Amino acid sequence: MKFPVPQTIEQIASLINADYIGKSDFPVLGMNEIHVVEPGDIVFVDHPKYYDKALRSKATVVLINKKVDCPDGKALLISDDPFRDFNKLTSHFKPFKPATSAISDSVKIGNNTIIQPNCFIGHNVVIGENCTIHSNVSIYDDTIIGDNVEIHAGTILGASAFYYKNRPQGYDQLKSGGRVVIEDNVHIGACCTIDKGVSGDTTIKEGSKLDNQIQIGHDTVIGKKCLIASQVGIAGCVVIEDEVTIWGQVGIASSVTIGEKTIILAQSGISKSLEGGKTYFGYPAEDIRSKYKELASIRKIPEILEKLKSINVDKKD
Repeated sequence: MKFPVPQTIEQIASLINADYIGKSDFPVLGMNEIHVVEPGDIVFVDHPKYYDKALRSKATVVLINKKVDCPDGKALLISDDPFRDFNKLTSHFKPFKPATSAISDSVKIGNNTIIQPNCFIGHNVVIGENCTIHSNVSIYDDTIIGDNVEIHAGTILGASAFYYKNRPQGYDQLKSGGRVVIEDNVHIGACCTIDKGVSGDTTIKEGSKLDNQIQIGHDTVIGKKCLIASQVGIAGCVVIEDEVTIWGQVGIASSVTIGEKTIILAQSGISKSLEGGKTYFGYPAEDIRSKYKELASIRKIPEILEKLKSINVDKKD
């Protein structure tokens, strides 16, 4: 998430009442999570396990809960609670703006696009040409939709990320300031939910087709010409490369990568990254040939047990 105008480290520190290490005019251009940071961005870290990763990342400003040596070319913001202060910055630079109409005056809609009744379209949404948005679709602020896109009834684009910190008083949500981006020639079925990025984009690339009742988590990227069947659940920060096919009721854990032209069979569970060009099945999912051999071996267990039982009986006799 880039700021509307560049800030200085001193200005940012003043906003969150934090100390800083670095020149007062050190430039700050935006804020992002660690997997999408760029030079000029703020990244936050509040656990020693991840200090080195944050300090060595592309981010040039690190919001951290301990005074440490500042790497060359970077600046630090010292906070007693980086999670809280990252939320403060999101609220400041990307405040929630209540809607005053079903379709905001700031929406841009291309030629020959059809918006069916009872849709909600938030502020600063852009919808391309030749699109069809069916009834009861909700499109949250800042969503970008390309040309020739069809979205069926009841789908929601841009809900907040499912991202919480466990505190003694309860769960504290990390606020979402990102977007959903839908590229050209994408079809999205009924009752799908696609969450916006925490600070970046959740992206569905050109030509991908989604069935009904699919959940896609924050900051996930779906590649070109992917096919995803009904009731698939994809967690946050997943990368699905081009021409992947995912059949029904597959579950994919966060922060994994699915290689190009992978096929995942129905009801599989994905807990780690998968090499492309293969077919996978099961939980945890494995290459289908290995999995079928394993299942065939399991089916033989009763027969093996019976043979062992027979051998033991013969020995007693």
